[in-house]
Amino acid sequence: MLQRIMRLLSAFDEDAPELTAAQLAARSGLPLSTVHRLLAQLVAEGVVGRAGSYGYTVGARLWEIGELSPIALRLRETALPHMVRLYEATGENVHLAVLDAPTPRTATVLFAGRLTGRASVPTLGRGGGRHPLHTTGVGKALLATCDDAWLDAYLAAPLLPETTLSITDPAVLRAEVDTVRVRGYATTHGEMTLGNVSVAAPLGLVSDLPRAAIGVVAHADETLERRLAPIVVQAAKELTRALRQD
Repeated sequence: MLQRIMRLLSAFDEDAPELTAAQLAARSGLPLSTVHRLLAQLVAEGVVGRAGSYGYTVGARLWEIGELSPIALRLRETALPHMVRLYEATGENVHLAVLDAPTPRTATVLFAGRLTGRASVPTLGRGGGRHPLHTTGVGKALLATCDDAWLDAYLAAPLLPETTLSITDPAVLRAEVDTVRVRGYATTHGEMTLGNVSVAAPLGLVSDLPRAAIGVVAHADETLERRLAPIVVQAAKELTRALRQD
């Protein structure tokens, strides 16, 4: 039963936050009769909501439960003041992300929080969204926190490109991860979205929380890395200290 419910809920995504029962059946691979039965139960519990005459959405009860996760309740809430200071210093997008890694081959970046403004460069990142590790600044920062055996397993899977500038050569990515470990921050240059650059730093390990990183995404600028790196690294250190004192 739980597996069927998860297949149904996983059918929703950022491009399809509202789906009909028929669409949910097609996306989940479940029989339409099963989908109707599950939907009736999930709507009654508030886990799924109704949208119009035929549509369904993720329900408020599921969101409420999700907000009790340590990623939301502890990491994001503690990080918010530090993210605000980064935004005030840059006027650009500020991302907080964690490593979601059931296995190295399936590992991704999971965005735990985001601050943006009217003048900020458009990005694909959103709270709760997932992106590849090797094409994002926060992702590269997270890779730098993993040991070599884990990194070997991750690099054994194909590195798929997001743009023409994405790194797809495992040797090149490994060398860049080594650089991140030495200097303390990661960068991307149009590797997730053309015209955007990012600077990100990993947080230190914190008990009972996944590996995390904080970063800024901005318009391409030759001076950006030099200007942003020190304040992003400092923000990561201060946030780590705050979390360990929590």
